[in-house]
Amino acid sequence: MRSGLIGLCAICVVTCACADEATTSQRSLSKVIVHQLAPPLSSEAVAEDWSEFLGSRGDMTSREMPLRLDFGSNGPLLIWEMATGSGYAAPSVVGGRLVFFHRAGDEARVECVDAETGQNHWTFAYPTGYTDRFNFSNGPRSSPVISDGKVYVHGAEGRLHCLDLASGKLLWKLDTSEQYKVPQDFFGVGSSPIVYGKLLILAIGAPEGPCVVALDKETGKEVWRAGKTWRAGYATPMVATLNGKPRVLFFAGGDDDPPTGGLIGIDPANGRVAFEFPFRSRIVNSVNASNPVVSGNQIFISSSYNTGAVLLEVGDNDRIKEVWRTRKFGAHFMTPIVREQFLYGITGAGMGDTEIACVDWASGDVKWHTAPNWPTTVVQAGEKREVMMSSFRGSLLGLTDGFLILGERGHLAFGKMTPDGYTELSRTSLFYADETWTPPVISRGLLYICQNKPDRITGSTPRLLCYSLR
Repeated sequence: MRSGLIGLCAICVVTCACADEATTSQRSLSKVIVHQLAPPLSSEAVAEDWSEFLGSRGDMTSREMPLRLDFGSNGPLLIWEMATGSGYAAPSVVGGRLVFFHRAGDEARVECVDAETGQNHWTFAYPTGYTDRFNFSNGPRSSPVISDGKVYVHGAEGRLHCLDLASGKLLWKLDTSEQYKVPQDFFGVGSSPIVYGKLLILAIGAPEGPCVVALDKETGKEVWRAGKTWRAGYATPMVATLNGKPRVLFFAGGDDDPPTGGLIGIDPANGRVAFEFPFRSRIVNSVNASNPVVSGNQIFISSSYNTGAVLLEVGDNDRIKEVWRTRKFGAHFMTPIVREQFLYGITGAGMGDTEIACVDWASGDVKWHTAPNWPTTVVQAGEKREVMMSSFRGSLLGLTDGFLILGERGHLAFGKMTPDGYTELSRTSLFYADETWTPPVISRGLLYICQNKPDRITGSTPRLLCYSLR
């Protein structure tokens, strides 16, 4: 509901810069190694910004072309790398500026660098004491969103900041966990904010609501709140047009017992809940983390933990009809990609049961599934041995003429996917490191990859790597 009193309550926690937060030269900067200059971008190239999680369209696709994808075993051209701390957030890139959110020691840091050279423009930092309940990374999970010269970041402990893109100056902030009385979820805050018109929309997941809130993106004041019961989980809100009407879609489901959650559709004009569809694993220690996929007036949602997938159709007056349901495909935290009425994604929850699969959008039939075999020679303790790799819990990035695959241990592959199967065309190993769960990012012919853990062979520490596909 929308309430003037609610908006007034939000004012008291929206503040300007304070002493424990600073920018630029007063802070030690992350070390950047420049390997070579990026080749010039072709005058005929189709280039895009990557302004938010899953890209500027929120669907993990890029229309950039041409891209050099025959990188072979030597890999694409490495341009620069930046030492990073902990976290799983992906960078965002707009107008030649890249913004990256990570944790260094007891600070959460927002770094703005030149997208082609890694040269620092500014660094904003604030203290953090977040500790993960399951001993995963203590850094941020939520990716920055860049809009109209502003940067929005939502930390693992729930602290939301709005910064000026040009200078890094703090414009306003809000402690969402304190404001909305949200206890720490399984892995902290992992849903990224999005911008829609004048609104900044973010998942909250308070035990008694709200599930989603919309703030004035200029001031941080609450505009509306929606949903009364479902915890946030780890998907990110999105906006889609259904039957000619815009709807905020959010796939909720986090830490509650008994487990609840599902798809909520919201009218962005006023926060009215247009529809809800319960869909959640019966396992308490489970989450909904894969974003909805929309085609026409239909919505695909999926979850692992023995849950599966369902296709919904939105009719007149926001009525929801279930088209089909299957337990043969269950996305964990990778968001599938739809192409010509077929869905391509990674199914399974753990390294031992994950596969790339193709699903018929109309029927829910799984056309094929495969776990690519990537034999890799590693050197450990001075001895060479061959280990078998695959994509595991990796990511797909849809391109105009195929798919990039970033594997969980640092492999990068390019291939074709059709209803008839998967054909691999190029593959390399960028590093041999665990938890490569951050989706890759492409902007202006440059590819950005996050190495989140030390390399098991070389010992290289976590890095943000910039490669050229120009």
